[in-house]
Amino acid sequence: MEVDAYKPPDMALRVQQTGVAKAGLDGWSLLALALLAGAFISIGAAFSTVAITDSTFSFGLTRLLAGVTFCLGLVLVVIAGAELFTGNLLVIMAWASGQVSTAKLLRNWIGAYAGNFLGALATVALVYAAHAWGAAGARVGATAVRIALAKSALPFVEAFALGVLCNALVCLAVWLCFSARSAADKILCILFPITAFVAMGFEHSIANMYFIPMGILLKSEPSVIAAGGFSAEQLSTLTWGAFGRNLLPVTLGNMVGGGGLVAGIYWFVYLRKKA
Repeated sequence: MEVDAYKPPDMALRVQQTGVAKAGLDGWSLLALALLAGAFISIGAAFSTVAITDSTFSFGLTRLLAGVTFCLGLVLVVIAGAELFTGNLLVIMAWASGQVSTAKLLRNWIGAYAGNFLGALATVALVYAAHAWGAAGARVGATAVRIALAKSALPFVEAFALGVLCNALVCLAVWLCFSARSAADKILCILFPITAFVAMGFEHSIANMYFIPMGILLKSEPSVIAAGGFSAEQLSTLTWGAFGRNLLPVTLGNMVGGGGLVAGIYWFVYLRKKA
């Protein structure tokens, strides 16, 4: 029985085979698995929000804590099985090898993105209805609003660059999982890249589908406003329009980071000659 990790050339073949399978999913299965992925990433985001509330650690250690807890989302996606748009950018490797058509590639991405969006918004609604944000005297809700304010205020170019850096690490985490032979291996592969992207403040489009809408809902809660000491001027900037202005550059950056810097380069190195 093999126990050593798969080597990079073997990983590339496994990614390619998985890409073919992902592109071949029927529409309902794709949607269901994409809904799960949006929910899983949102659960990781909610966990991270709770973990850093009232943290007395230094800035760096608090960000480290946020990253470690956020890892739950991708662990659930990879181990339980789900279709995450940002990870599915690796399907480019199968497309570049001619094993997946452009139509199937785009169908997978659009279906995953739409399903992730719906799954994230459904989780926002459930967390809001559950009043989970009211914990610690609504300071959890205040933390959620602070996160949303910071994300929605990012300029276009900065958000794009942060998106590139983020999804390079996310796709590297998924790429590393193709070296793994067990669930424990996969969790370790996920831990460091995902913790790094969160700790360094990079931007993930699917996570932001939870973070910013949650902040928008909570900005009208008196207990949250009191706990966070927010001014009306601050909260006026947190709108659905600001959400869209964040989501567009972050999504484009995620596509460049994952599709270009990870999938494209590894295809060029390991699969180009075979294609």
